[in-house]
Amino acid sequence: MQEIQRSKDNFLQALPNQMVTAIVVLDSKLTIQYVNPAAETLFSKSLNKLYQHKFVTVFYNISLSENRLLQLLSSGQEFNDSDVLIEFFDQSNISVEATASLVEFNKESHILLEFKQIDQQKQISTEAFQQLQWISARELIRGLAHEIKNPLGGLRGAAQLLSLEINEEQREYTAMIIEQADRLTNLVDRLLGPNQLPKMKQQNIHLVLEKVYQLIAFNNPNNAKLSRDYDPSIPDISFDEDKLQQVVINIVNNAIQEISSENSIVLKTRIASNQTINGKRVKLSIQVSIIDDGPGIPPEIQDTIFYPMVSGRPDGTGLGLSICQTLIQQHQGKLFCKSRPGKTEFIILLPIIQESIQ
Repeated sequence: MQEIQRSKDNFLQALPNQMVTAIVVLDSKLTIQYVNPAAETLFSKSLNKLYQHKFVTVFYNISLSENRLLQLLSSGQEFNDSDVLIEFFDQSNISVEATASLVEFNKESHILLEFKQIDQQKQISTEAFQQLQWISARELIRGLAHEIKNPLGGLRGAAQLLSLEINEEQREYTAMIIEQADRLTNLVDRLLGPNQLPKMKQQNIHLVLEKVYQLIAFNNPNNAKLSRDYDPSIPDISFDEDKLQQVVINIVNNAIQEISSENSIVLKTRIASNQTINGKRVKLSIQVSIIDDGPGIPPEIQDTIFYPMVSGRPDGTGLGLSICQTLIQQHQGKLFCKSRPGKTEFIILLPIIQESIQ
């Protein structure tokens, strides 16, 4: 019997170390007594650094409150929270699903916490919803733009005809009508977005980034520091050079307008693996990041920053990033943004399509 019990104890001790679910054990004072390797990976800290520390104090912030854990100790009622936000001291954060239950060790009550990271599922769900919203907003704006454009053409034509029937002094007013009609027509054309398909050509992504770097070096009104961090092993892919250059210049110019000479912008390239692009898993893609250390995008518009007519600047039209999104969509790619005070990163993902060997 002792041999059976010893085998059972050894198995139970080894089991948590093999689990992919992050396990944390707290004592009655809510101090950490044990974390398994999956939890060490999730929290980027070893058991040696976490042992005997108050659980809620090892993070900058966690939405799982101390009172809730104490209530579990007193009531014994386990609970599940499908969306717990954990913020680390480096200002990064993760979302997890948490299960808390009461267990007995050495005749003492302990809390067993199980964590499962859900950032990827949340990201896919959020991106799918935002994609639908962006398409709906774009189609609504395009329909409205067409309705505006037709009468504008008639208004301009009537003003031109009227100018032939009136004297020179009165033509000043028809000229004003024609000028404003042209201005509105230009705005409507921008609302309608790019009307030409991309001219795809096999080339290196760094050619575009180098052109942007040189252009910004000559036109940098706030004297922001601009640097490059390229991966030279990135292969050539097929893209429209002009359209991709338009995207990068727009994002960099937006950043320059929000920062000063004390801030910097980095153009960065990497190979990204197993990314989800427009609902599809892509094994390999090129990741282009435009990173600045400015004030960040206001939280209230971060989810809608790529929608038409949404802008973080009082004088902005809200069309630039919407057009950028359309251009990247034409490349079957993905454009998204991560922003907090001190770091804003616009990320472009372009799939690497590998030709099959005949």
